[in-house]
Amino acid sequence: MVTRHTSAGIGIFRPLLALPLLASLLAGSATALAETQAEKLGFPADKRVLILHADDIGMCYEANEAAKQYLSKGDIQSAAMMVPCPWFNEIANWYKEHPEHDMGLHLAMNSEWKWYRWGPVAGAAVPGMIDPDGYLWDDVRKTALKAKAEEIEKEIRAQIERALSRGIKPSHIDTHMGCLYARPDYTAVYVKLAMEYNIPAMVIAPTPYIIEKFRKQGYPATEKMAELTKNYTLPMLDDFGAVGEGKTYEEKKEVFYKQIRDLRPGITELIFHPSIMSEGLKHITGTSQQRAWEAQMFSDPEVKQFLEREGILFTNWKDMMKRHEERFGQNLPKPKELQK
Repeated sequence: MVTRHTSAGIGIFRPLLALPLLASLLAGSATALAETQAEKLGFPADKRVLILHADDIGMCYEANEAAKQYLSKGDIQSAAMMVPCPWFNEIANWYKEHPEHDMGLHLAMNSEWKWYRWGPVAGAAVPGMIDPDGYLWDDVRKTALKAKAEEIEKEIRAQIERALSRGIKPSHIDTHMGCLYARPDYTAVYVKLAMEYNIPAMVIAPTPYIIEKFRKQGYPATEKMAELTKNYTLPMLDDFGAVGEGKTYEEKKEVFYKQIRDLRPGITELIFHPSIMSEGLKHITGTSQQRAWEAQMFSDPEVKQFLEREGILFTNWKDMMKRHEERFGQNLPKPKELQK
């Protein structure tokens, strides 16, 4: 079994659990907003709008199979692929054949597992991102200490370009292990490229509630991070979280139910990491059981009935972008593949 386990946004570098807070700062100042992002996109003011979002797709076969089943049945709204990983090409090909679904890129600047590793798409062009074995660093702190922002930009661009070269258009981008929020200059290039490619990044609007929520968790708001992206104009979330763990499947469902009951009006993205169980998965990650439960939970009739009783509305990044463009009519830059 592995001795390290890390999931998206819940990483081995604990200070980087500030991803939701830092993302909230990308929207601008911490002044109160008159309406939720959901209202701005045309959703009713009192409604809780949810994106159930599967991370780490493309990491392995087991993750791909779980995502395909969920998306095909409409059980979840969105997923994100990891371009440097061994099974990216397979899921990218599937997405090309099923473009009606919502799939983005889970930009991976790290390779965190003990035995299951991957290197950068940009290769030798990003030497500061590479460990002695030729893989991406297994720890965000190592990346932050050794990799220049220019290298991070090259790797983000390489991952986006590889996805485009496979004939797919990502619906959004986000950051594996929170690495792109480890340093302000990393965040700056991340947001710059989101705007350049016209692909929304996972950003949370900086309401007083959000600032206080993450400040209580020990992640103070900084004007520096806000200043970096004050001109960000793409769709945003109202809140963000990860599906909690449980010692049993039933306990995990109860944890999720509480998370839903506690949602405030607005658009919330809840991430999770579904994978079908296998011996291989057990040797990749110490979270294999949680991931296997997450591969069954959102097709569970009881969970579906609960969400219906709660009156939850659903959206995804494609829908958000469509609503955004319809309402604001901005002449946003076209993705690069459409400029050719």
